[in-house]
Amino acid sequence: MRILYLLLCCTVALAQPKPETALAEIQTFQEELNREYKDKKKSPLLPEDLKKFKKHQFFPIDLKYRVTAQLTLTPETNFMPMKATQAYMQDYRVYGIAKFSIDGESFTLPVYQSKNLLHNPKYVGYLFLPFTDLTNGKETYGGGRYLNLRAPTEGNELVIDFNKAYSPYCAYNPRYSCPIVPEQNHLPIAIPAGVKYVAKKK
Repeated sequence: MRILYLLLCCTVALAQPKPETALAEIQTFQEELNREYKDKKKSPLLPEDLKKFKKHQFFPIDLKYRVTAQLTLTPETNFMPMKATQAYMQDYRVYGIAKFSIDGESFTLPVYQSKNLLHNPKYVGYLFLPFTDLTNGKETYGGGRYLNLRAPTEGNELVIDFNKAYSPYCAYNPRYSCPIVPEQNHLPIAIPAGVKYVAKKK
């Protein structure tokens, strides 16, 4: 996806920045996401939807959903095709297990590494975190959302900012083949952060 590079540039992997810095990062993410979807050369939107598109709806920014996870690496895992919404599938492996807390409750999520991007210099350290939560099918896309992260270069702390969660392209255009969120990447709570989704009326 074209937003990968921007998101990686805005991801801080080693330490939590000051609140004002974090807010600025999130606002930049929102602005760039809107800009991409307005650009007819880059937008995944169908032509009829692009004409009407003004901006995405986002949950209010809440730094409670910007967490520092402890990342346990899983170096012995193999690349495997990740199920997708269409026949085209890409290979990913579980790079590590991220453990974090929200409101005092602990959660773990597998974080994935893309084989396709492994040797692309633009995406050094790129990690992919798909997830589902209790907002899906209500305020967010029913198939879940994605996050792009960068692996820490030192230590085992991984910043996960759910305020930068976005919907897959196939939420807006069925021509795209998107990774299906694995069952083990479900969060049994609502994550009211990141992009919202309004389904088209049939």
